[in-house]
Amino acid sequence: MRTSTWRLAGALTATAAVVTTLLVSTAASGAATPITVSQAISQQNGSTATVRGYVVGQPTATTTVVRSNFPNDYALALADTASQTSTSQMIYVQIPSAFRSAWGLRTNPSLMGKRIDVTGTLSAYFAHPGLTSSTAFAFAGTTTTPTTTATTTTSAPPTDDYYRDAAGKTGSALKTALHQIIRTNTKLSYDQVWNALKVTDEDPNNPANVILLYSGRSQSKTLNGGDVDDWNREHVWAKSHGDFGTATGPGTDLHHLRPEDVTVNADRGNKDFDNGGTAAAEAPGNYTDSDSWEPRNAVKGDVARMLFYMAVRYEGTDGFANLELNNNVNNGTAPYHGRLSVLVQWHQQDPPDAFEKRRNQVIYDTYQRNRNPFIDHPEWVAAIWS
Repeated sequence: MRTSTWRLAGALTATAAVVTTLLVSTAASGAATPITVSQAISQQNGSTATVRGYVVGQPTATTTVVRSNFPNDYALALADTASQTSTSQMIYVQIPSAFRSAWGLRTNPSLMGKRIDVTGTLSAYFAHPGLTSSTAFAFAGTTTTPTTTATTTTSAPPTDDYYRDAAGKTGSALKTALHQIIRTNTKLSYDQVWNALKVTDEDPNNPANVILLYSGRSQSKTLNGGDVDDWNREHVWAKSHGDFGTATGPGTDLHHLRPEDVTVNADRGNKDFDNGGTAAAEAPGNYTDSDSWEPRNAVKGDVARMLFYMAVRYEGTDGFANLELNNNVNNGTAPYHGRLSVLVQWHQQDPPDAFEKRRNQVIYDTYQRNRNPFIDHPEWVAAIWS
């Protein structure tokens, strides 16, 4: 199985704490009790505090807070009530670059009205009571440990809040609720997918390489294209199953696109997934016959969860076919993929691992702003397809 580079081994010394790139939310960890916005306004003394308040807009000047058409991701305004409109009752929060993709309002307008905890320095911003040099953001009462490096930001959203509209639902009601949650996402062009895969599928043990899905080979990021032994873009939900090709939308959705050897990709073709067949020549542990493909054990669950995602995300409401899972092979160009009963078994056999979870987070943080629910909540597979 793959190992994660995100583990922190051993106890942090005082020296290491100075240079570490791990930013821990003091609001969530209990190191500080959140104060109210009104308390923060009255304590502009340069001290560090965690402030809890509702997101009420973006400050653009000392007395101006906009509530729509946000110009950028650089600042938030917090208040003690979600309906507050008086800027004198707000605190202005500076958002450092590491947190903008996850907490800025231009990228995340749905943050309006949400109650959050922010840790920073109580000092003026826009010549107004503020919270500057912020080091942690979290939804109120949750735990987050955003990790930032010079090139990557991973600031996990609290998934309970992300999936709140799906809580308590099962069957078709759950499937519908999840579709509504994940259907709005930033879309990439097919050319943009090349560079995105170099990030989402990076080898945790060699950042110059990507891990190929079926073959499991670690290969240079630069060896991509159409030549023999290059890697290219594998559509796990075969693009002919619904005839969406490489169109922006399902054809460029990172949640089912993975790097794979050119020859292995062609060998898999548009086959459905099932057990059995003969060994795939260039992909040890994979098997194939005339109408199906069986991936290696380490990614059987990954494949299943990518197909579950596609069957929920694309419901025929945005100009593309309604993609569905069935228990067949030889689905051809119909908007179906199988074999469902086998995919459920693979999902149970190979639960989400660190590589898959990180990939889901990177797609959310950096590219599409939506998530694969079945990585976050594996139990929802049985709730929908039992």
